[in-house]
Amino acid sequence: MKVISVNKGERKEIQWQFKKVTTGIFKYPVKTITLGLEDVVGDNVVDRKYHGGVDQAVYAYALNHYKYWQEQYPDLDFNFGMFGENLTISNLIETDIHIGDVFTIGTAKIEVTKPREPCSKLGIRFGDAKIIRQFWNSTKCGVYFKVLKIGEVNAGDTFVRTIHKSENPTIADVYKSKKPTE
Repeated sequence: MKVISVNKGERKEIQWQFKKVTTGIFKYPVKTITLGLEDVVGDNVVDRKYHGGVDQAVYAYALNHYKYWQEQYPDLDFNFGMFGENLTISNLIETDIHIGDVFTIGTAKIEVTKPREPCSKLGIRFGDAKIIRQFWNSTKCGVYFKVLKIGEVNAGDTFVRTIHKSENPTIADVYKSKKPTE
């Protein structure tokens, strides 16, 4: 696996469904990011109840999922960071990533904690709230990590699993178990 893009976002205030909303989901590629213990240094995390913190310090999303979503939303201008991810990774597969797996990336070390559950901010980013249900109906959720060793990450860095916890559930399994009932 390889880091395709590293992404950060600014605090942004927008109008959404007749109200003003502040969000940090609009992330865009940058040259380098530093993974801190509770977030990516300089990345704006607005709602700390659901984003950031030790168990959600870094969010990674799979490059391989982009094509699927581009087919669903052909009129959107897709850029890396579209899903609010800090890391866009090639061949990140939720059915092969287990809770507790450890990876080295750049000069950092990170551990898999949980899948990302979609929130209204994803609907804002896509300009369409239906993305939330579509996201739940897939296993293309991405992965949250906690940072075991603070470090810098650049596009092009390798993403290497150093500890594989195959006895633990996969990200896809955990995600499916959390899916809200219709």
